[in-house]
Amino acid sequence: MAKEQFKTMIGGQALIEGILMRGPKKQAIVVRSKDGLVTKVEDLKLIKDRNPIFGFPLIRGIVNFGSSMVNGVKALMYSAEFFPDEEEAEPSKLETWFEKKFGSAALEKAVIAFSVVLGIAFSMLLFIFLPGLIMDLLKSVVPNVLLRNLLEGVLRVAIFLGYLIGVSQMKDMKRVFGYHGAEHKTIRCYEAKLPLTVENVREQTRLHPRCGTSFLFLVVMISILCFTVIRTENMLLRFALRLVLLPLVVSISYEITRFVGRHDNALTRVLTAPGLWLQNFTTQEPDDSMIEVAIAAVECVLPENEGEDAW
Repeated sequence: MAKEQFKTMIGGQALIEGILMRGPKKQAIVVRSKDGLVTKVEDLKLIKDRNPIFGFPLIRGIVNFGSSMVNGVKALMYSAEFFPDEEEAEPSKLETWFEKKFGSAALEKAVIAFSVVLGIAFSMLLFIFLPGLIMDLLKSVVPNVLLRNLLEGVLRVAIFLGYLIGVSQMKDMKRVFGYHGAEHKTIRCYEAKLPLTVENVREQTRLHPRCGTSFLFLVVMISILCFTVIRTENMLLRFALRLVLLPLVVSISYEITRFVGRHDNALTRVLTAPGLWLQNFTTQEPDDSMIEVAIAAVECVLPENEGEDAW
């Protein structure tokens, strides 16, 4: 792997046979369809430009997290359009009525909103409610609240690891994770200031400290520290208080991710080590066709002036 020359703010997300890439001023989606590469480039509208307060520390974390989820779902839906299910079901009566009543654009927004809410709800149930429920059932065995909170944190980490490893073994996800690896490799190549060629990208590592996997692991670890202070025995109240603390957990995790993305020292290497290890499950070595998609996506969002994308 070539030595890093600078750190870029450019980052992306793997899609269905494609990649979403975000630069300082533009966002690009590149999909390898049956007819070749399809590219969609848009000017990037930053939320902090709407209101300066959205760019403040801690506030920007939760705002950017929500924005990333919405943009990610929209990009996934767009990439899925190029690979329709041959047995795709007919639209339901509710979908047909909603589209006639409010239009296709409103229907798309409703589907995106539902997908985001469903994703957040599933994550909360799996990683917050389920560990809490299990430990609540064991409170007669572990009567000490503090110890029970710590054991719940260990259980949360175990569920998170099991989930990542399980998903990584799914056949369909391996190609998505291949594109994830291609995205990381291409950014690594760009940060090394090497020409963006398949040969140069292929030689880079598929692990990157500024990755969504690392961010999610930080969320899990920070949640253990924050949730430990909740000592109530009432399970529902405990769950509600953790929901209240969740935005703070996300914001702290975002600020740490931002910090390690901008610096390279002993502390940041320690902080990023677990997340980099987890990326062995959430990334795969890409083939050359995946790398070509990643290169095309990065090239679409490069700044006009060198250095404008530096962190």
